[in-house]
Amino acid sequence: MAKVLFIQAKDIKEFTASNGNVDVDKILPHLYKSQTIEVQRLLGTKLYDKLISDITAGTLTGNYQTLVETYCKPILIHYAMMYALPYLSVTISNGGVYRNNPENATALTSDEINLLVEKERDAAQYFAQRMIDFLNFNASAMFSEYYQNINEDISPDYDDNFGGWVIMG
Repeated sequence: MAKVLFIQAKDIKEFTASNGNVDVDKILPHLYKSQTIEVQRLLGTKLYDKLISDITAGTLTGNYQTLVETYCKPILIHYAMMYALPYLSVTISNGGVYRNNPENATALTSDEINLLVEKERDAAQYFAQRMIDFLNFNASAMFSEYYQNINEDISPDYDDNFGGWVIMG
C-alpha cells in the first residue's frame, strides 16, 4: 500500500530555508514521520484516517480540505524540516554512514543544528496550536471524527504546550 502524504516534499523546499538542491529522498521519510507522529497526535486517529481516505479517493473537499491546506500543511512543513535537519548532511548506505562536506563549505556544529531544529519546532508548534484552537472551536460542527476515538485509537492532543524537559535533581 502506498504511503499517503498530506503535502509534497516540494512544499518543504518552497516554505523553509532549504533549497531546491535538497534530495527529495532525504526529506520524504521525515515528512512521513511528521505526519504519522505529529499530525496524527493532533488530529486523533479517526479524523486522521478520514483525511487519508479522502486524499486516497480524491474526494478531499470543503472543511476537510481547509483543514489540510490551511492547518496541517504548515505544521508538516516545519515538523518535517525539524526531523530532517540533523540528517541532511548524512548518507547511510551499504558501505556505512558518511557525512557529506561540499567544497568551500563549513559544516555546522551540533549546537548550531540544534538551534535550527528548535526554530523549526517553534514554528511547527505555533501552527499546531492554531490548528488545535480551530478544531476546539469548530470540530463539533465540522469534524465529528475528532471526538470518535476509542480503545487503541490515538485521541487528539487538545493543546500543544511543550515547554521542553526539566530535570529535577
